[in-house]
Amino acid sequence: MILLIFLPQFFHGTSALASPVAATSTRVNTVPMMHGATGISRRPSANAFSQAGRRPVLRRNAVEAPTMPAGTIVDDGMMTLTRFMIESAMKTRTEGQEDMVRLISSISVACKRIAALVQTAGISGSTGLAEGGGAVNVQGEEQKKLDVMSNDLLKASLRSSGKLGVIASEEEDDPVVVDELYSGEYVATFDPLDGSSNIDAAISTGTIFGVFKAPEECLVGDTESLSIREENCLQATLQPGANLVAAGYCMYSSSTILVMTTGDGLNGFTLDPTIGEFVLTHPNMQIPKRGKIYSMNEANYFDWDPKLQGYIDNLKKGEGSSGAKYSSRYIGSMVGDVHRTLLYGGIFAYPADAKNTNGKLRLLYEAAPMSLIFEQAGGKSIVGPNKRVLDVIPEQVHQRVPVFIGSPEDVDEVSAALA
Repeated sequence: MILLIFLPQFFHGTSALASPVAATSTRVNTVPMMHGATGISRRPSANAFSQAGRRPVLRRNAVEAPTMPAGTIVDDGMMTLTRFMIESAMKTRTEGQEDMVRLISSISVACKRIAALVQTAGISGSTGLAEGGGAVNVQGEEQKKLDVMSNDLLKASLRSSGKLGVIASEEEDDPVVVDELYSGEYVATFDPLDGSSNIDAAISTGTIFGVFKAPEECLVGDTESLSIREENCLQATLQPGANLVAAGYCMYSSSTILVMTTGDGLNGFTLDPTIGEFVLTHPNMQIPKRGKIYSMNEANYFDWDPKLQGYIDNLKKGEGSSGAKYSSRYIGSMVGDVHRTLLYGGIFAYPADAKNTNGKLRLLYEAAPMSLIFEQAGGKSIVGPNKRVLDVIPEQVHQRVPVFIGSPEDVDEVSAALA
């Protein structure tokens, strides 16, 4: 075995026998040496990216930060989701705000856990179909392993908040009643893992959620026969989106982002993995009045209403109201497509077609929550000409509706085209 020892002092003209103190004193107030692939440089690299993440070298003659009196509380300026919710509750002091703190906190924990599952799915063997294939949800869709795992995580987190009486999920046949010990006065609807068909390809996915206030506290017994009051409690899930008291989504992509509203503006938070907290990165989000991107599954083009076909043709040719040619962007994961639309403007749509005459998106846990999110950001969302998604009263838990959602001018244009 040969041991090679590299002594940098020999290459800098410093004697190897020089004392540590002397060696240190010769480098005070000089530009720090940097060792690169091509040798040693005494000047910083011009490439800013090569210096990213490096801490500044502290020099002995640097100006020290002023000392604070003992007992002073210094605000570091970091606005975490927990802090944001607590401060919002303190400012508004409206009824139910403290409940929202607990609910959103529970949802954020579930999002962190689902994000971890998604990121390690290929390693842990969590990709593929549940039960080896054959497991189908009420929509007739084959369930992925992560669909089931995400659904269980969300139900457990929401139950532990102690504020929910009923939970309605895309993956459940019927609304789930929270047992009496943990029951509360809110109803949650959610799609635990939207876009799960893209999981195996590592494409962005997400969780969509909405929260309603139940007419009364939901306490449902364990007996098979339900009382009228208990049946009414389950019917509390069938509310129009206009009754939502909170809505949001978590997107699992290159970063994990939580976008949410409690009816007082829209804010976005990004998960900082170094501290395990969502940090405010997109305050008071507003969608552009008009965009230059449309997002639809054009494989269904020939099954669309001719009026919709004409609208899309005009966008492509630059013959729409704006006179600009639009670009097409479509991921196939609603959360990813909607998030891009929210940031850049334009329109996202999943219209009715010859195969899906009522549209394909579920009203309670996809269309309605996303519609509240967009309206809070200054956007619009309709099911057809001049009819808001939020005004639709659901008749079934898994009811589907067509959706046109995006920048206000773009939605107005498609509404006029369909009239």
